[in-house]
Amino acid sequence: MTEATTSIPGVLLANLGSPEAPRTPEVRRYLREFLSDPRVLDLPALPRWLLLNLFILPFRPRRSAEAYRKIWTKHGSPLLVHGEGLRRELESRLATPVALGMRYGEPSISRGLRDLRGRGADRVVVLPLYPQVASASTGTVLEKVYAEAGHEWNIPDLITIPAFFDDPGFIAAWEAVGRPVLESMTFDHVLFSFHGLPERQIRKADESGSHCLTHPTCCNAIQFVNRNCYRAQCFATAGHIATALGLPADRYTVSFQSRLGLDPWIKPYTDHLLRGFPEKGVKRLVVFCPAFVADCLETLEEIGLRGRDTFLAAGGKAFAMVPSLNTHPRWVETVVDLVRKALG
Repeated sequence: MTEATTSIPGVLLANLGSPEAPRTPEVRRYLREFLSDPRVLDLPALPRWLLLNLFILPFRPRRSAEAYRKIWTKHGSPLLVHGEGLRRELESRLATPVALGMRYGEPSISRGLRDLRGRGADRVVVLPLYPQVASASTGTVLEKVYAEAGHEWNIPDLITIPAFFDDPGFIAAWEAVGRPVLESMTFDHVLFSFHGLPERQIRKADESGSHCLTHPTCCNAIQFVNRNCYRAQCFATAGHIATALGLPADRYTVSFQSRLGLDPWIKPYTDHLLRGFPEKGVKRLVVFCPAFVADCLETLEEIGLRGRDTFLAAGGKAFAMVPSLNTHPRWVETVVDLVRKALG
């Protein structure tokens, strides 16, 4: 193959994003972009605008800024710090350009694609760093990538890596970070807490219109009819990790966190379980957050600080949160394998 016809690959790691600083103005700007996305706040334009501008933005940025300040590092947002760390590890292992692109905030997806193009990449592997698929996460990332790439005169070849909720390497990485925590304490129970979604979004993903959230066991197994169901994929992830760790079914529970608004979200709710566990005899708890591959506000503050306080205030005696995958060697190895498979 001649130099003129050789395709140069690049990798775009895409994730949610973070405010530029843990201050109210920066958080407000970030939340405005985030919650203006119709895939995230999936309401008609006028109700979405009213909810955002009258009920969310006047109050939430200050509270969120306070939460961000509790987890902010000297190098910045943990999500960005871990994302940049993973980017460096991959670039050294793959010997190909790797860029970080956040759906909201900086570095943006547009900037990531420009960076790859500037380094000669004309074939881009896109890895949305969301293990389980959802329109509000993977969907909006891919929509943005396609739109930004489409602005180029010479549109790069795009190869997207699908949801990896049951990938053996992904499961092995969680076993690797979780087993030392489980072996370091005597625990009564394990909670697998995933990011929540409104129930309406789960029903929208049901192409049959008659399966999702229609009966108590609808998410117990992945079938063709629920192959795009975020909740079912979360249950599958938890089941695979539990099996890898040798946890019987009665020693773990799946739950969902981060509710916003008054509409019903997928259940059970993490905060409700944390309050109720101690009176049911669960005094020593270990929590995994396998919807996140990097520690962030939802893991470090919502679970690691507020969740811990909720559990202990209700009578719990010991609480441990398993760190996310971040740049654990087993996770880096898994991402390298995913990219190499995508490139063939």
